[in-house]
Amino acid sequence: MLERVITQPDNYEPYLLSQAIRFGNLLFVSGQAGAGDDGKIVAGGFRAQGEQAFANLRRVLEAGGSSLKDVIKVTIFVTDMGHFQDVVELRREFFSAPYPADTIAEVRALYDPAAMIEIEAIAAVRTKS
Repeated sequence: MLERVITQPDNYEPYLLSQAIRFGNLLFVSGQAGAGDDGKIVAGGFRAQGEQAFANLRRVLEAGGSSLKDVIKVTIFVTDMGHFQDVVELRREFFSAPYPADTIAEVRALYDPAAMIEIEAIAAVRTKS
């Protein structure tokens, strides 16, 4: 059974997207960008957007019964691969060993022209004993 995961505010609703879908013990998280609660991309450049994107990812993971430590696979989209080292530093800050499998890809643009990073994830949902 598919279960939709929602956090508030839900900036995804107008676009007919789910923030995440839980299927069994797996959680599939839609791309999380550096947008604040108002839906606007945060100021402060790539690092600020990256920190906000990871905070948004954490919030959705927790709402779905998972956490950053349970992430199995991430795909990180950036609009400039010149920020690769920043991505490595963000991974070090928000993930721990064993680090998740990862794909980092440069894309021409994201959903908002101001967005520089977006992170999607697949995570385990721990069963309660």
